[in-house]
Amino acid sequence: MSVLPMKRVLICARRRDRKAVLETLQRMGIVQVENPVDSGEDPVFIRSDRVENLIQFRKYQADAQEALAVLDRRVPEKKGLLSALDGRKALSILEYDAQVLKRDEIMDVCGTILELDRENAERQAKFPKLESQIVALMPWVHYDLPMNYGGTRTTAVLVGTLPNEETAQSLDTKLAQLIPEAQERYIDIISASQVQTCIFAVCARKEAAEFSDALRRLGFVKAPESDQNPAQAIAALERTREALWAEVEANNQKITSYADRRADLRFLVDYFTMRAEKYDVLGMLPQSKRTFLLEGYVPAEKAGVLEDLLAARFDISVEFQDPAPEEDVPVLLRNNGFAAPVESVVESYSLPGGGELDPSFLVACFYYILFGVMLSDAAYGILMAVTCALLLHKKKNMEAGMRKFLTMFCYCGISTAVFGFLFGSFFGDSVNIIAATFFNRPDIALPALWLSPINEPMRMLAFCFAVGVIHLFVGLGAKFCQHWRNKKYLDALYDAGFWYMLVGGCIVYLLTMPMFTGMLAMQTTLPAVAGKAAAVAAVIGTVGIILTAGRESKNWFKRILKGLYGVYGISGYLSDILSYSRLLALGLATGVIATVFNKMGSMLGGNFFGAIVFLLVFLIGHGLNMAINILGAYVHTNRLTFVEFFGKFYDGGGRKFEPFAVHTKYYKTEEEI
Repeated sequence: MSVLPMKRVLICARRRDRKAVLETLQRMGIVQVENPVDSGEDPVFIRSDRVENLIQFRKYQADAQEALAVLDRRVPEKKGLLSALDGRKALSILEYDAQVLKRDEIMDVCGTILELDRENAERQAKFPKLESQIVALMPWVHYDLPMNYGGTRTTAVLVGTLPNEETAQSLDTKLAQLIPEAQERYIDIISASQVQTCIFAVCARKEAAEFSDALRRLGFVKAPESDQNPAQAIAALERTREALWAEVEANNQKITSYADRRADLRFLVDYFTMRAEKYDVLGMLPQSKRTFLLEGYVPAEKAGVLEDLLAARFDISVEFQDPAPEEDVPVLLRNNGFAAPVESVVESYSLPGGGELDPSFLVACFYYILFGVMLSDAAYGILMAVTCALLLHKKKNMEAGMRKFLTMFCYCGISTAVFGFLFGSFFGDSVNIIAATFFNRPDIALPALWLSPINEPMRMLAFCFAVGVIHLFVGLGAKFCQHWRNKKYLDALYDAGFWYMLVGGCIVYLLTMPMFTGMLAMQTTLPAVAGKAAAVAAVIGTVGIILTAGRESKNWFKRILKGLYGVYGISGYLSDILSYSRLLALGLATGVIATVFNKMGSMLGGNFFGAIVFLLVFLIGHGLNMAINILGAYVHTNRLTFVEFFGKFYDGGGRKFEPFAVHTKYYKTEEEI
């Protein structure tokens, strides 16, 4: 377990080589470029404004991504269930350069796809209006005159709608009340429904104004004018709609024809992602007329490789120096295959800060154990381990983060299988249930190699507390080592040694009490002499904490008060140890739920129908139980790590080493060094 030492690097090269140098650094991916602190006006070195280039590259990237989305909508790509584990496709430098030469052609394809999609969007936006026009004309379909027909020289025609349902007789009665002196009028009901009535009304032209006013008082709304009759207008609208659909389908066919360019569009997304990142860095660099400077951090072990490669390709100056103690140096972890999988767990909390140890190895030692105890079913563990191992073997190009994640669950599965056999759980009590129900052999069962949590819960609880105490004491030991490594020898005694005496003394003293050991179903009680020694150690630890917990205060009275408050921290240790009872709770939950499903499945007996029901209940029940309890074990293992374990020694606060590299989505380049 280690935090890799870093070197500060300063690169000075000719300005004409800056893009080539940056491309080389980006492909190597071992230098984190830092933005130098601006110390004011510099007459020689200035920074160039690359915002416009960045915006342009981001736009090209977004366009290529949008074109891919259009293709995915029109021609969905067939992917397997495990395609997400395939990782990015590797490109050699020659393949990469060949794709770059096709950049302009691919951009034309991208533009064509987007233009066709925009045209389709514009056409499809017209469909709702056409549909509403057709719907509005349907009640008039039996009206055979043009909608704008106004009548003859002596007659006036009014065409429109009235609210609610009306009849010719009811309208005539209402109009007679409004205009009793009117001489002649004619009203024809074109169509009527509960919401409106479409009418064709004729009156003498000299009475048109008075007749129109009376209709408006009844809620009359004039129909839209048209030189066609409704049937002709509907037919024309339908022809327009069909023509638009034909144009949309033609464009869709053109878009579909570009399905084989999906890989090129993905390259375009990655290409402009890399260019945007390069120009982002380019905007940081102080540049003169002929040279440029680049500052950053590189892992110390990679410094020689970096210098040799750059010196072989460019006329360049590369200088290294050790970071100052007060510098905020980025953190890069390196661990063996056992501890590396839990680096993501550590990182999700926080990376080590200045002077802190990398806790990955310690986390790994307990993480797999805690997870295994919580899930504790041999069959579940075997399924987890085998599935993860097969995926790791089959998906060679898997991304590093996903590979670590699956490796962690593979180890967790192995631990789960071990504890499952120790606790006698294989799909719960499935061995006994299947033997008794279908083979009439109730004497066959999978025995617990150590203890059965369901039958011996107090003994299991004692084991969980023991694991918790060891976990916490290892955390205290890590704090002791950190102080010792930083040459804070007294702090190691004050912050860790005295707490070992106090907490350890209290635990040993409790183990000399028959009442306490009997409550936990422990078969051994420590002798009284051990209790006396533990009490002395606890008193020494208590006095030491009182005298040193507030040592930063110069006032003795405040120092003692802070020390007394520090001793109160013993209650925190009590609550932390009690937190490990969740190991028992989740372990029992897994076993009990599995047993319940086994009992449910066997209720119909050992006949053929009972076997079918048992199989269905077995698959569904254990599938749900496994999924839920894997999630529960993962969450609570993280909680015990973050709260109880890290709370004893680890603050974090380090910033991640983020090198200037190829951060692409679909492809990765292989730099031959």
